Amino acid sequence: MTTRSRILLAVVSLSLVVTYFTPLWRIELEAPQYPEGLGLRIMLNTVKGQKPQDLNNINNLNHYIGMKRIEPDAIPELRIMPWAIAFLIAFGLVAAASGKPGLLYAWTGIFLVLAVAGLVDFWLWEYDYGHDLDLEHAAIKVPGMSYQPPLIGSKKLLNFTAHSWPDIGGWTTMLAAGVGVLLSRQSLRRRASGAPVAAVLALAVLAGCTPAPEPFRFGIDRDEFCRMSISDERFAGQVVLNTGKVLKFDSIECMGRYLQADLVEPDAVHGVWVSLFDEPGTVVPANEADILYGAAISSPMGGGLAAVRAGAPIPDAWAEVQRLDWEGTLALLSASSANSGSHH
Repeated sequence: MTTRSRILLAVVSLSLVVTYFTPLWRIELEAPQYPEGLGLRIMLNTVKGQKPQDLNNINNLNHYIGMKRIEPDAIPELRIMPWAIAFLIAFGLVAAASGKPGLLYAWTGIFLVLAVAGLVDFWLWEYDYGHDLDLEHAAIKVPGMSYQPPLIGSKKLLNFTAHSWPDIGGWTTMLAAGVGVLLSRQSLRRRASGAPVAAVLALAVLAGCTPAPEPFRFGIDRDEFCRMSISDERFAGQVVLNTGKVLKFDSIECMGRYLQADLVEPDAVHGVWVSLFDEPGTVVPANEADILYGAAISSPMGGGLAAVRAGAPIPDAWAEVQRLDWEGTLALLSASSANSGSHH
């Protein structure tokens, strides 16, 4: 590592100290009855209100719709994160002091893994928070409604609009991770002429950037083919491109017809994912699921298609549906389009 790279690595490692004193994430709620808004600040070791009474007010409001209370002491991740950041600070300083490229690659790789794991864990926490409702004791019950806040962005929840964004601590960690990736790439380029090990380390660093599906923003995302708002998490799907871009669809039939319409090159597709009908919010690769087809299935665009885990039992109400794999589903859609065209 060059002297400049070592100094920069030491600086960004020490910058993580900021996360002990500033919020990592913020969630804000807007509603007519709260003109000043309500907000949460997610710190490294606790969750607190934007204003002194906000957390208590949010818990009281959540009680009416059956949501669990937010109890910072009951969230184990808040006890782990301070130690994880301390490890990254210490490891980064050791790597900077030694000047060994291998330690830089390891620090960057571990940082990326922890960052991705943290975001996934946060999304899962939000999912549980918004879906696991105590409807027996809820004063307000809306059939089929869930209250999961967005991971990033804005979302309408009843008469509230929820906004979720990184805060100072979150932006600091993103900047530090980005600098680590840049320093690693520069080092690998300098070593590319001689070391096969460098290629292996490069793959390790870039592993955290593998294209992957992303959470749906129901009511906000629009179908790439049918142009409808995506609102039913039981039928939705995603096409993930090699560039990392994610194309979202409100139904399996729209997604399949999009792929068959040659609107994207087959070689540009990294993967196709479907939502599980009986596990709302869960997506799996389409070629690892069973696609059920039948008139009893009321999918958004009338295609009669829904996905379940491979080998999962078929609901009794769908006794006469067919079980297809992904290739069979595309063949079905192709035949359906051909038949429709012949009638015209």
